Amino acid sequence: MTAPAQSTTTPLSAGRAKKPPKLKGGFPIIGHTMPFVKDTIGLLQKTYDECGSVGRFKLFGKDMILFTGPEAHEALFRQPDEVLSPNAAYKMMVPVFGEGVAYGAEPAKMAEQMHMLYPALRNNRMRTYTETVARETLDIIADWGDEGQIEVSSFFGMLTNFTSSSCLLGTEFRNEMSEEFSKVYYDLERGIVAWGYIHPYLPIPAFRRRDRARARLGEMVSEIVEKRRRSGYRGEDFLQTLMDAEYSDGSKLSDHEITGMLVAAMFAGHHTSSVTTAWTLIELLRHPRFLEEVRTEIRARYSDSEDYNFHSLRDLEKTEGAVKEALRIHPPLFILLRAALQDCEILGYQVKKGNWVAVSPMVAHRDERVFQDALAYDPHRYGPGREEDKRPFAYISFGGGRHKCMGNAFAILQIKTIIAVLLNRYDFELGDDPVETDFQGLVLGPKPPITVRYKRRRA
Repeated sequence: MTAPAQSTTTPLSAGRAKKPPKLKGGFPIIGHTMPFVKDTIGLLQKTYDECGSVGRFKLFGKDMILFTGPEAHEALFRQPDEVLSPNAAYKMMVPVFGEGVAYGAEPAKMAEQMHMLYPALRNNRMRTYTETVARETLDIIADWGDEGQIEVSSFFGMLTNFTSSSCLLGTEFRNEMSEEFSKVYYDLERGIVAWGYIHPYLPIPAFRRRDRARARLGEMVSEIVEKRRRSGYRGEDFLQTLMDAEYSDGSKLSDHEITGMLVAAMFAGHHTSSVTTAWTLIELLRHPRFLEEVRTEIRARYSDSEDYNFHSLRDLEKTEGAVKEALRIHPPLFILLRAALQDCEILGYQVKKGNWVAVSPMVAHRDERVFQDALAYDPHRYGPGREEDKRPFAYISFGGGRHKCMGNAFAILQIKTIIAVLLNRYDFELGDDPVETDFQGLVLGPKPPITVRYKRRRA
């Protein structure tokens, strides 16, 4: 563990702090809004290339200040919420999670809600999740036969929907999943688009479908909660954790709050796992040397018994390196935001009330000063002697500081389990489709179609 950094925030002093360098171009009033909406990654990368570790551009009259590099990331992530607020920055998520839930709650209440999830992430629960993910994966490939093909985005989207719902929502919800749930969830996640950063309630079709989907999902979760209460059944899942949870004043979560927290957990568990599992398999198939190392490790571990348990998965170091490298090159969230609630000075630069402040894992992970041969897929960078992810605030696929994603261990374990089951049973090869990134949603997955052929491995 690293020692807590000294605060890098000071009150803004007139004439002393510098204005962050400004990105060239832009238009009056709207600034760089159109390039941001059309090519967000390109604009962020251009800001870093032109301005360095701290740079700014303008969106609809507001300054967005981009911090890039380990020291800059730490300076941002160390700020207290009353200075740089994630809640104010992520208002786009309030219609998805619901008013009074997560980013739609006051900071103190949000902190209580996040703390309620810790029991669901302890080792005894993680052991249960591993077995659940393995079972779901084995079930879905049970009718594959000796050979065939899949489209990776849709396949892993479906599989991780099943695994995440089993672990998070519970067996009742998983057993009753229907085409309606798939459509509702699809409309909800497709309601997170770049325009939401500007205004989350614009009268556009994606937002109208999002709002209808959130209302229907609330009804579906409430039905499951009521059935569980009537039956007396207790599950080993996030749903039970939230049903049992209490605020500091002794009050319970409402059904609305339970639904919002489950949606937040599903988004974190499903989105990250879906796209990263797809990217992990794709990158391994594009790099036969690393594929052979991972496949050998998995098949040696499960040569005698396919006992996919928590301890056996934890020991798959090469497999974990492959997953972490997929997360580095293809971070699911390409931008992490804060909103300045007061004037302050960070690393000698002015940050004024109303500014947006950001880091970009996508841009940060391409930095040659931090990662050797940064654009190359190289799982060895996490092994002994290199450990490039151990430099504080360099590897930020899951964010950093007090708001670092607490489900990161669950996500990596889920992905490792799926990869272990698949590579132990089958050999794979990429089809002829071009491999590109889909930049349409908030989470960056492979752009379909990407076909992968499979063949049952020889004993």
